Amino acid sequence: MTVQRVDLGRDEGMVAGLYDAYVAASADDPGPLPTLPRFRLNFGADRPGQGVEMWVAVESGNVAGGYSLGLPRLDNTHTASVFPLVVRPERRGRGLGAALFEHAVGRARAHGRRLLLTETPATGAGARFARAHGMTPSVTEARRTLDLRAADPAALRALTPAVEGYTLQQWVGPAGPELLDDLATLFDGMNDAPRDAGVEASRYDAERVGERERSIAEAGQTCYTTIARRDGDGAPAAFTRIVLKADRSDGWASQVDTVVLRPHRGRRLGLLVKLANLLWLRESEPHLDRVITWNAGTNVHMLAINEAMGFRLLDEWHTWRLEL
Repeated sequence: MTVQRVDLGRDEGMVAGLYDAYVAASADDPGPLPTLPRFRLNFGADRPGQGVEMWVAVESGNVAGGYSLGLPRLDNTHTASVFPLVVRPERRGRGLGAALFEHAVGRARAHGRRLLLTETPATGAGARFARAHGMTPSVTEARRTLDLRAADPAALRALTPAVEGYTLQQWVGPAGPELLDDLATLFDGMNDAPRDAGVEASRYDAERVGERERSIAEAGQTCYTTIARRDGDGAPAAFTRIVLKADRSDGWASQVDTVVLRPHRGRRLGLLVKLANLLWLRESEPHLDRVITWNAGTNVHMLAINEAMGFRLLDEWHTWRLEL
């Protein structure tokens, strides 16, 4: 067995092999899995904000497993994240996963990183592996799903609050350049969301947001976005977004971001933008069956909104940490 680094420009077969291993290892995951283009972009592509190393374990010319190591460049430069770390099911039980983990720890240390992070379901093989290798859980997040086939649009509309003094703006696809500064303000507003104690706040500007927006199409996705603006000055106050596959090849959509900036909280803007975005999505994309979303267990306000909209618990995941 050899462990070798993947070069995206030359090793498409290795990327596909690791993706196949990831899909096979995730057979019991009840949620949606990324497409190969999204997997390649998220876990293999070097970007201005984050360096990425993809490594594979090769046995008899075939990919038996591997991992991706994320190395932040703009903030949290003391951290590294390993995800995914997978071994093909038929190759398990021979120490390959442990060897890959030790390799990842070595690479993180070589880059001067002091904190290694990963995610796994809160129970099961991944959690047992993380704990056995000295990691401890920090933040717990729950995945919830909304069954659009059973959702009642009239009932959802009846939940929509009347909020005076704000106007909604909506668009499909990545944001245009004229919106990047406002999105940077909104993304900064998510920094008070629960996170590991060793992780710093992320700071956004138009350039960093532009990179995020370009990655949407590069990953084979599109999105529906709703912003609430204050009528008096047009200032952005709240934001929500749902992404789906651009080719509409399955029935899943993902609720990925929601924020209400602190000066505008207490007016039910979170519920307003989420319902407006969801109802618009449901009408525009009738093929969709389910929406999945993530929330930290301590985010009681967003959990209450999701429960009111009909989201139901799917499973829980831990963020795991290891001081290096």
